[in-house]
Amino acid sequence: MDNYKRCLELLGEDSEREGLEKTPERMAKAMQFLTQGYQQDAREILLGARFTEAYSEMVIVKDIELYSMCEHHMLPFFGKAHVAYIPNGYITGLSKIARVVDVFARRLQVQERLTHQILDAIQEALEPQGVAVVIEAQHLCMMMRGVQKQNSITTTSAFSGQFADGTTRAEFLKLIGK
Repeated sequence: MDNYKRCLELLGEDSEREGLEKTPERMAKAMQFLTQGYQQDAREILLGARFTEAYSEMVIVKDIELYSMCEHHMLPFFGKAHVAYIPNGYITGLSKIARVVDVFARRLQVQERLTHQILDAIQEALEPQGVAVVIEAQHLCMMMRGVQKQNSITTTSAFSGQFADGTTRAEFLKLIGK
């Protein structure tokens, strides 16, 4: 809190004025919430709900809301993740896929790394036949400053295993509407 109070003062603000006197505490709590992913283990989340199952077709969880913080400017980026995997003897609870997205999104990030971290965690914990991750996000660092492009969307993707095959990848992209 002392550091946030000092930041306000460095901006030329009176950190003791009525509207700002509790702001350093709020900022500290907000930052703890926005970066809680550092205290979470994606592998543990997935393994905690890993079940033996003979199902071997594509499982997709799409339109997973995500909110993250750009590590370069400390400004938010937000959007949707679309995640699929093809089981190889194990499935996981569907909510666990969304939780894995949150684990990595709730860290200081770049979208490219976030995409691969989600893929790698699912690949390592479930050992599926393949994983696909597509993220579409808007970055406030591009919208509020710099080039100021309010309508730009950044798309990143990562594919492993059977999703490296063009046919399987095309089916996934069709199913998520891309």
